[in-house]
Amino acid sequence: MPYASRTGTRRNLDALRKAGWRLLVSARGVLRTEGFPYALDNGAWTAFQRGEPFDVPAFEKAVALLGRGADWIVVPDKVADASESLRMAEEWVPRLRGTAPLLIAVQDGMTEADVAHWLHEGCGVFLGGSTEWKLATMREWGHVCRRYGVHYHVARVNSAKRIALAKEAGAMSIDGSSASRFAISLPRLDRGVRQGAFCW
Repeated sequence: MPYASRTGTRRNLDALRKAGWRLLVSARGVLRTEGFPYALDNGAWTAFQRGEPFDVPAFEKAVALLGRGADWIVVPDKVADASESLRMAEEWVPRLRGTAPLLIAVQDGMTEADVAHWLHEGCGVFLGGSTEWKLATMREWGHVCRRYGVHYHVARVNSAKRIALAKEAGAMSIDGSSASRFAISLPRLDRGVRQGAFCW
């Protein structure tokens, strides 16, 4: 299932709706679903890009407004910091449980052993981290998720080639911003999504 970063551009929304894509709404963005099925991102990527700490009030507001209707919620994490992300997950998983399905954001250096107890509880995996680490471990995380029978999502997938890699790795869903920003890129990306089922 492909998710596009939320956009307010009507032309792009119309193209996404026609193609059957869903939206990934960020806690640090505009909290509107535009009538789409959606998932809720925690806003950590925006904080990382801006050199800011994780915005707890923004995330709590987003969960209160949109959490119960979300396909899933990305548990709070810190980009490029495995140990802090694990600490944050320990804090937030109990607080979020029962709201919507939860995905643990895995970062560079994390292993199955780090997240196994959450996967046993039914949490899925949101593959974040650096591009290099993501590509190197994408297939491995697919095997892990398959063994536990949990959802596997690959983040920041903005090319047909990356879509193909995510499929081969067993991803159940992907997200990207390219289709949201450039309606002209959507047909090429959508073809990549529809050429064969995601492997599971």
